[in-house]
Amino acid sequence: MARSFAERMIGAAMLNPDVYEEVEADESATAQAAGVVALAAVAGAIGAYRSGTHGMVAAIISAFVAWGLWAGVTYIVGTRLFNGTATWGELLRTLGFAQAPGLLAVVGIIPFFGGLVTLAAWIWVLVASIVAIRQALDFDTGKALLTPIISFVVVVVAKLMLAILFGGMAMLGGAFGR
Repeated sequence: MARSFAERMIGAAMLNPDVYEEVEADESATAQAAGVVALAAVAGAIGAYRSGTHGMVAAIISAFVAWGLWAGVTYIVGTRLFNGTATWGELLRTLGFAQAPGLLAVVGIIPFFGGLVTLAAWIWVLVASIVAIRQALDFDTGKALLTPIISFVVVVVAKLMLAILFGGMAMLGGAFGR
């Protein structure tokens, strides 16, 4: 019997492997996973309200972009490097539900205390993501720990390369454009 959306969110936050297996297998759960990402993004945006409206919109947009990219990079690293068995969609769903503890980021609006709760929530999301990766890719916890670390390094290196490329191009544009 399939769990409700709320039951899935609570189960994912409680690190229940069965919930991650359920959403991995349920292709119709992609919309629900997007809902979890949206709720966590809105909670984070409210929690970051002091950064202004512009920061709130950026937080919501970046949550969806990061979710898709993170699932993609994790898919490539997990399947190619560690021989995991998953599709991008399965990782997208499980990593989406792993964002459930991010709803606590709404408390970030409270000075000091909110920042501590938000930090705890994002650590919780990281732990939930490791469970999600382990369940989706069907491998052991060691590989599930290494996959996001390697994926993070890949993303950082790619961002640095883009910054160098576009930063260098901007410098050349400034030198030759005037």
